[in-house]
Amino acid sequence: MTSTDRNLDGFSGITRLFFEHRQLASELIPFALDAESSDGAHDLAHIARVWANARRIAEVEGGDLEVIVAAVILHDCVAVEKNSPLRNKASFFAAERATEILQSIGWSDDRCSLVAHAIQAHSFSADVKPQTLEACIVQDADRLDAIGLIGVARCFYTAGRMGTELYNISDPKGDSREHQDGSFALDHFPAKLLKLSVNFRTKQGAKIARQRHQLLTDFYNGFLDELAGNGSVDS
Repeated sequence: MTSTDRNLDGFSGITRLFFEHRQLASELIPFALDAESSDGAHDLAHIARVWANARRIAEVEGGDLEVIVAAVILHDCVAVEKNSPLRNKASFFAAERATEILQSIGWSDDRCSLVAHAIQAHSFSADVKPQTLEACIVQDADRLDAIGLIGVARCFYTAGRMGTELYNISDPKGDSREHQDGSFALDHFPAKLLKLSVNFRTKQGAKIARQRHQLLTDFYNGFLDELAGNGSVDS
């Protein structure tokens, strides 16, 4: 049994999270992950978290939940590693594959296009501005999973997969050098993660992002304090 098979077995009961769209979710979940991928930061648990974020935002902002469900489930259906030169094309590959999948279950071209755009625009590296409410919600929901304490866990998990070091021993903060998040996990905080909270598209997404950003900032500063020997010690 592959890791994807094990994840699908474990996720089979979680289709209930999609409530009135449970049937659509059950049709799409088998296509949610690239069979070649073993990335635990972009697995079915990630999809479940992004959906929880998206539904929380949509409850306030509105939007077509069917389009959002499809985009959330299929947004990582084609995997491209973080260190690949094609990384910024990953969302375009996923959008093309998602369109094929949705067409195969009878979706119209217009609705497929809505999903494809939301998938293309969700990616930070693709730099595509979302043009629809649904795309804004999916982008915000995905980025919420990159900040806060879950974002911390995913950052260090990915660093481990990529074989990078925890931090630059001579200059952990990067005061006198350029940040290299391809080499040092801690550099990913100032290089990307600490910048994400200012670019949210919906008011509800931005509200949640501010809360999670504070957790992210507290962790980063606390990490640096420990390296500097400034952490508090109980007497």
